[in-house]
Amino acid sequence: MSPLKRIAYFIGLPVLLIALWWLLTLGPTNFFVPKPLKLVETFWTVWASDRLWTDFLPSIIRLFIGLAASIVLGVVLGVLIGTYRWLRSFTEPILEFFRAVPPPVLVPLLMLLIGINDQMKIVVIITGAIWPVLLNTVEGVRAVDPVLSDTTLTYRITGLARLRYLVLPGASPQIMAGVRQCLSIGLILMVISEMFGSSSGLGYTIVLFQRGFAIPEMWSGIAVLGLIGIGLSFVFRGVEGRVLGWYHGLREMQRDT
Repeated sequence: MSPLKRIAYFIGLPVLLIALWWLLTLGPTNFFVPKPLKLVETFWTVWASDRLWTDFLPSIIRLFIGLAASIVLGVVLGVLIGTYRWLRSFTEPILEFFRAVPPPVLVPLLMLLIGINDQMKIVVIITGAIWPVLLNTVEGVRAVDPVLSDTTLTYRITGLARLRYLVLPGASPQIMAGVRQCLSIGLILMVISEMFGSSSGLGYTIVLFQRGFAIPEMWSGIAVLGLIGIGLSFVFRGVEGRVLGWYHGLREMQRDT
């Protein structure tokens, strides 16, 4: 697919939706639905100000720390649990228990245990975002080709070498699938963690605008979250292309044959 066609596919639907929004708001509009031009003006006024440093930047930092911790912990624990059957049997009940607990329910408890601070918000992100990475890593490690696994043992390839050249590459497609889910869950939990007793952040700002009936400002905050989601998607695609380049190439070869 040519670059121009890729760009057309990417911006086609957003352009159509914005055009439809503009047409539907030509006449008298609902108080709760601002016109596109008004939203653009409000977006610039709100976020090209001190809020960029007091609300946007702290949220992004907490989000990146929470996501990084979720991915690292999820992969490390997933490799251990997936490798050792006794550990998997031992931890399965407690993992199923905590996975079933919705992370927003833990926010009041974490506020009491940790306090209302950045650490609490990061822990909220981790408690929900870690599960897709952890569980997908466990399944990916378990699904490593047994023939290749036996071959590495025959040639006495063990320890870190086996982990680097067999386990992680073999499990990487499922790990990356878990990371993709982790990103969206982390963004949602970032907002939720900032809606409880917080004094800064995107979630706090959106709720503040909503309670003050500053509707265009509230929509501008929602637009910021959408743009963050798009940015995370682009970053993920770039990393995925580098990590799974061999995998996509192998699939194309299999498809051609």
